[in-house]
Amino acid sequence: MDLEEMATIEVTSEAFGFPVESVFVPGSNNGWRATVAGEQTLRVIFDEPTSVRVIELHFAEVELERTQEFRLGWSAAEGGPTHEIVRQQWSFSPQGSTQEVEHYDVNLDRVSAIELSINPDISDRNAKATLLKWRMG
Repeated sequence: MDLEEMATIEVTSEAFGFPVESVFVPGSNNGWRATVAGEQTLRVIFDEPTSVRVIELHFAEVELERTQEFRLGWSAAEGGPTHEIVRQQWSFSPQGSTQEVEHYDVNLDRVSAIELSINPDISDRNAKATLLKWRMG
């Protein structure tokens, strides 16, 4: 999806040099980083109701050992609550697991927004959220 042409991206925090737009650009390995610690939310708000069939998320952490939890949800164009797609935890370890890649086949019609909430470390409120790539189709 060409999100620059069809959506607005909202983010609760963004570090200089790591803009949220970079996670949607094919070939970019810069990624997004929060400027403040704690839970962060990234939201894609579509200009027109949109069908979404695939969502891919790629997280990377090579420096810290931490257990991250994320929630992915969507809102229908007709309004109403956000519907949860998935809630998942992943433990990163610099000596082992440094990448988390998730692929979800979804069948969503008339989507107004997709929301990703990231708690970067369920046991440390000082950790900062990151995301390397986010693809939708």
